[in-house]
Order: sequence, then structure tokens, then C-alpha cells
Amino acid sequence: IALGYSATGIRLDPGFNKQIPVNHPFMKNFLHYSETFSGANNVLVSVRWKGEGDIYNAQFLEALRKVTDEVFFIPGVRRASVSSLFTPDVRYIEVTEQGYIGDVVVPPHFSGTDKDLQQVRRNTERSGQIGQLVANDLSAAMVRADLQEINPDTGEQVSYVEISHQLEKIRSTFENDDIAIDIVGFSKLTGDVVDGLIDVMWFFLIAFIITTILLWLYTRSVKLTIVSLIVAMLPVVWLIGLLRLMGMGIDPMSILVPFLIFSIGVSHAVQMTNAWKQDVMVGKTSMQASRSAFCKIFVPGALALLMNALGFGVIMLIDIPIVHELGVTACLGVLLMIITNKMMLPIILSHLELERSAGVVSQGNATQHHKIWWWVSAVTRPGVAFVVFTVSLVLLVGGAWKSRDLVVGDVGTGAPELRAESRYNLDNTNIVNRYSVGLDLLTVYVETAAPDGDACLDPDVMRAVEKLDFHSRSILGVQSVASVAGMGKVTIAGNNEGNPRWAAIPGSGRGLRAGSQAFSSEHGLVVEGCKTMQVVLYLANHQGELVSRVVDRVEDIIADIDEPKVEFKLAGGNVGVQSASNEAVKKAEVQMHGALLASVALFCWLTFRSFRAVLCIIMPLAVVATFCNALMASLGIGLKVSTLPVLALGVGVGVDYGIYIYERLQHELAEGRDLREAFYQAMVQRGTASLFTAITMSIGVGTWAFAPLKFQADMGILLAFMFLVNVFGAIIILPALASWFNRSKRLVQVKKAASTDAPSSETIV
Repeated sequence: IALGYSATGIRLDPGFNKQIPVNHPFMKNFLHYSETFSGANNVLVSVRWKGEGDIYNAQFLEALRKVTDEVFFIPGVRRASVSSLFTPDVRYIEVTEQGYIGDVVVPPHFSGTDKDLQQVRRNTERSGQIGQLVANDLSAAMVRADLQEINPDTGEQVSYVEISHQLEKIRSTFENDDIAIDIVGFSKLTGDVVDGLIDVMWFFLIAFIITTILLWLYTRSVKLTIVSLIVAMLPVVWLIGLLRLMGMGIDPMSILVPFLIFSIGVSHAVQMTNAWKQDVMVGKTSMQASRSAFCKIFVPGALALLMNALGFGVIMLIDIPIVHELGVTACLGVLLMIITNKMMLPIILSHLELERSAGVVSQGNATQHHKIWWWVSAVTRPGVAFVVFTVSLVLLVGGAWKSRDLVVGDVGTGAPELRAESRYNLDNTNIVNRYSVGLDLLTVYVETAAPDGDACLDPDVMRAVEKLDFHSRSILGVQSVASVAGMGKVTIAGNNEGNPRWAAIPGSGRGLRAGSQAFSSEHGLVVEGCKTMQVVLYLANHQGELVSRVVDRVEDIIADIDEPKVEFKLAGGNVGVQSASNEAVKKAEVQMHGALLASVALFCWLTFRSFRAVLCIIMPLAVVATFCNALMASLGIGLKVSTLPVLALGVGVGVDYGIYIYERLQHELAEGRDLREAFYQAMVQRGTASLFTAITMSIGVGTWAFAPLKFQADMGILLAFMFLVNVFGAIIILPALASWFNRSKRLVQVKKAASTDAPSSETIV
């Protein structure tokens, strides 16, 4: 009750900095320069004209001015970063017979007259903002702003959900028949994901109802159904309550963890209640059956839960704060189940009386179940086992071959967390198609060491920057590049009657002075004195393949620039963040799988003291994990922060099935039964419950495939696949391997010797 009350105060806790691998070299540079230059946490609001003509009309420009003001006053916006045609940092400069002439693009006296509109048109053309803040086809204009993690007005962390709602309010206020508003940015994406969580809750409720119905059909006992559901919900309530007491919240991307904890809780509750029910049906009292079920289930069940916790724990090898939070949350929830499912549940069962209808129905179906499992037990025959082994090997090789197509990072354009037809992704498409810039940018920071003052007047420095600018433009997928060297060349050419022959970096500081207007810090590309600069590459999208190719090519270009006065540092922008995250995921994937399988192997060996047991349990997991990678490649799901935990979870759940079945198999072998009879008995006692929980969980999470959030739909498909295929691996591949390991006479003798030392059928593990 206390933790339940605490759980009512839990909050969603999204954050941009939680998404980045803070210890990656790219992110150290990004965080270091984030206060100096624009970061990756920005918002773009594009005001689009749908009427006749272009944007140079009084109605559109008045709407753009008001949208600029609304964005400027959103709490958490870094106000100095707000840019649009109406902000004072957007200026035009031209060279005339009288010298330089420059001013803001929209004059202070602008009143919307035809003369004013023509002046704005001319000023915009001379400002170089077409393709930047103005669409290439003159159909839209943009308001751009950077966000801060801490609101300087209050000193508190900004609420991305509240920012998203304010942006949506701007959309609803200014959209009409002639004007449309397109909005993208991390805050807007977070808000859309949180809004989609309302529908997610409905899918959770549907999955809960499906689980309840199937659980009752399996047990035919209202008491066992209610008890199983309550015990499965307890660790979820405790977990949420403890998180609040620990001062933690739940990130929207981790919202699925509580339901996964519930699913695992149902799985273990079914194993315990099934063992209790079998003993009650043969005449034992509730107390005796509870004691027997505890002795049979506690050790393999606790071991399986430790493996689940380990599966979540190893994902913390990914050096990203949100993954650490997910690992801590899931580990804590699974460990709480040892108390609720393995200790509290048998105590509750000791006070229950099984309904007569539940016993009669189960006895009536016993013959059918026996026939099914006896037919399945044929897999322990050497010939059938060899066929299973061969087919598994072929499928493993095929899955490994297909897994080579698995992409690290995002697949497709837009936000992969949302469906392609979502408003956010449609807005992103509109912006990408109309501008030469977008939300996907890669920043290269430049530190200079010019000995004589202003580095922008040093030809060696500027030529090094210009070389990076020039070669980056030829990279496939780069839409445009912004650098002080590129702007300087345009200004120098403008000083020479616009002759393109002068659009070059001269060989003297005196010649560079002609481009000094471009070296101002107001453009956001340099600081005063040009000691620090940035080169910005605007990409067509943020797909993992494109990000990797661009970053590799930029690193090659930098390596070819031999200039001691200049130091290039990667990388900022959202593409820099994604590149660092992808590298962290790629590096952690091998480490995670290696650490997980090694830890599972160690725990299984300590429990069963048999390397054959380790192989029997590990091999099906390896096959299913390979299949999962192949499925992700086939469905176009990238390997990233949100999908990598699914693999760890799948291995953890697969261990449950393997440990429960192998523990019973070993026990039956120790009593002198042959392998087929031992496996048959194991399936009668453990297989039905395992198959039921796998089907139940697969159906429950399978409904997520219809969820509005794509990342939830992807996880639902992957989890349903992992839950279902893992149980078939445990009941087909495991006994086939055991058949080959038990062929030698020496192993038979060992089993017989073990049976003479077995103290009882309830305590041996």
C-alpha cells in the first residue's frame, strides 16, 4: 500500500542529454562547445504559404512575425539563438559604389505595403538566407531556436512535454486555409511520443485482458488466475513506488519496461501455480503442495530471474544514461520478483483450496496432453535429434548471413519512433524537401592557433577550413555546407563586382580583409578573433548508413589536411550525437552478448555442474538471438538504443524456459529413467506451463504491432518473436543436444551414479 501510494506520484522524465553517450570523444566536444555554438537540441518551426504566389505578402509575413515572437518567449528557449527573417541577427550586406551597405532583412518601418514587400524580397535575396531560413521555392520561411536543459528563468529542468504543447498551440493558432505550420525537433518528438503513450496504455490494458482470459482458460480456476495476476503486478507497483522514492522518473522510451516485468511475473507465477496444482490433484494438502512447489521451483526460478536481471544489467555496457536508467529499472523489477513470485506466492497458495472444476477439467485433458508431449519427446531419439541439429545449423547459418544486412542506427527518414504517416514525420518531409538545411546536421569544431591575432585573416587557417568545406560538399547525402571560409569567398567576390573568379581564399591577410564582413560572430560560425570556428554539414536524413558514411569521409578529409595551426574536432549536431550513439551500440553489442552468454554459462555451470547442461541451455539462445538479428534486418528495424535491450531481454526469457525444463530433465534422469521418458516427464511438469506463458506473452505483446508509436510496434514484433521462438528452442533444440550428449556409456554411468546419491525428488537441482 505504501509503495502503491508512492507510485501514484511517478512522473515522466525525458531529457536530451540522457540520450547521448557522454563519455564518447564526440560528445565531450559537443558538450564543451554547446554553450558557444548551436547544439543538437533545437526546434524548427516552418511557416508555409499555401495560397497563390510566394511568401512575400502581408498576411504571411505578419504570421511569421507573430510565430517568431511566440517561439522567442517559450520557457527554455535560448533567446539569443532564435533566428528568422524578423530577428536582428539576420542581415544582408551588399557592396555599392558608395561602399558597404547592410541592414536587417525586414526593416523596422515595415508595414506590409507593396514597397515594403519588394524591399524585403530584395533584402532576402541579398542575405543568402534562401535555402536556410527561406525555402528554395519561396513557399515557406523558418523560425529556428535552440533549447536548454535548464530554464534560466526558474533554474529548473525544462519540460519537453510542455514545450511540445506550446508549439502545438502555435500551430493551432496560426494555421488556416492559407498558412500551414511544420514543426520538428527533439522536444516536439518527445511530446508526440508522450501523447502517443495514452494509446499505449490502452494496448497495455488489452494485453492484460488477453493474459487474464488465457490464464483462466489454462487453469480453469478463478482463484489461481487472480492470485497469479496480483503477484505479477506486485513487483511493478513496488518498482514504480521505489523509483519515485529514489528520485527517478520513467523516460518515455522506457515506458514498456513495467509491462515486460509484468509479463515475466506471469510466466514465473504460472510455473509455481502449475506445480502446486499438480500436487493438489494427486491428493496433497495445500500446505504440502505449497512446500513441494517451493522446493521444486525456487532454485531454478530464482536462477532464471537472476539471469533476467543479468540480461538487463549487461545492457548498461552501453555508455548512455537512458540505457543505464533502463537497466537499473528492469534489474530492480526482476529482483523484486524473487520475493513476490518465489516467496509470497507459495505462502498465499498454502491458504487456497483448488476449485473442483479446475481439477476435473485438468484431469480430463491429461490424456491429450500426454499424447502431445510423448510425440514431442521423440526428438530425443538420435536420428530425429540429428535432423533437428542439422536443420538448426542450416537456419543458424542462414540467419547469420541475413544478419549482415542489419543496420546500426536508424532506418528510413524522419523519426523512427513514430510511423511514417505521423504529423511529425510529414512535417519533417516538408522541411527537408523545401530547404537546403534541416534538422539533420553534423558540426565539426575548429580550434586555431594563429600567432598574429585574428585567425580569419590567416590564409593557412582559412585554406584548411575551405578544404574541409569544399570536399564535404561532394559527399553523397550532404545537402549543403556552412563555414566561415565559404562565406568569406562569397563576400570577397562581392567586393569585386561579383566576379566568381574572386571567390577564393587569397594568399595574404590583406586580401582576406575584403571578406571580413563574413567573419562576424553574429553569423554563429565563429567566436570573436576566430579562435574557435564550426563547419556545419546539412544532411538529407539521419539513416545509420548515411551517418556512418559521412562521418568516415569527413574523418578522411581531416586526416588529409596537414596544417599545424588548425585542429579539427568531431562532432556536434544531432548527426554527431547519433554517430556517437551508433558507435556505442555497435561496440556494446559484441560486449553485451559475450558478457551475457558467459554469465549465463557460469551460473548454469554453478547450478548444474555440467558443461553439457551449459551447452544445452546456451545453444538455443544463440540460435534465437541470431534469428532475431535476421528478423530485424528483414523488417528494416535498425539496431540502436531502443532495440538492443530487446535482444538482452529475449536471452533472459529464453533462459527461463531452458532452466525450468533442463532442471526437471536432470532430476528425472537422476531417478534412473531413460532420456525420452525423462524428457517426457519434464514436459508434462514444466513444458505445458512454459508453452502457455510463451503463447500468452506473445499474443499480449503482439497486439503492440498495431500501436500508433512505431518503436512500440517494433518492440512488440520482436518480443513476440523472441518469446515464442525461445520456447520452441527449449523444447526442441535442447533435448536434441541432450540426446547426443547422453549417447556415451560413460555419461549413462554418471547419471546412474548421480541417481544413487539423490536425496529426494523435491530437493535435487
